[in-house]
Amino acid sequence: MASAQHESGMMVYPAGGWRKFFFRLPLFAWRSGWAFLLPRNFLILTTTGRKSGTARHTMVEHSIISGTIYLASGWGDRPQWVRNLEADANIVVQPVRGGLLRGRARRVTDAKEMAALYEPMRHSPVWESWLASWGIEPTVEDFVAKRDRMVVYAIDPADVPAPAPLKQDLRWLNGVLVLLALGLLRRKRQ
Repeated sequence: MASAQHESGMMVYPAGGWRKFFFRLPLFAWRSGWAFLLPRNFLILTTTGRKSGTARHTMVEHSIISGTIYLASGWGDRPQWVRNLEADANIVVQPVRGGLLRGRARRVTDAKEMAALYEPMRHSPVWESWLASWGIEPTVEDFVAKRDRMVVYAIDPADVPAPAPLKQDLRWLNGVLVLLALGLLRRKRQ
């Protein structure tokens, strides 16, 4: 990176503790069958762990421009998913409302492609905080001029060996929650 990120507010890296837990909650919600609660601009990215060789899943915000899926890292090259992509670009993406796409991730560095990303990406709720954390003015010109500060990937569909997608394997928790709620209601009535 040509410049260091200034962390503050929403743009503090979730290295551990409550921040890491908070950022894992959407993935847990999806696995439990609660995808309808998640924003449509979220997707599940599955990479291959660069050390473990096993499937690694994370929920990330995305934009779609001319049919291509784009992912931007809020914290540059620090997240594990970015490091995993650098080691193995074969991925699986699953939009939260369904579907599956296998492909290869490629780092976006082209000025024209970055300019095309500006308008669709600026609708993110963390857009201004993200730009400010990298010292980028909210103009297309500055966004393109300082593109080396950002980590943005495009997903190109491809029939490649890719890690296994995430399953909604925690749906059974919904039954447990219903039983607990019924037990509490019954206890209140007594």
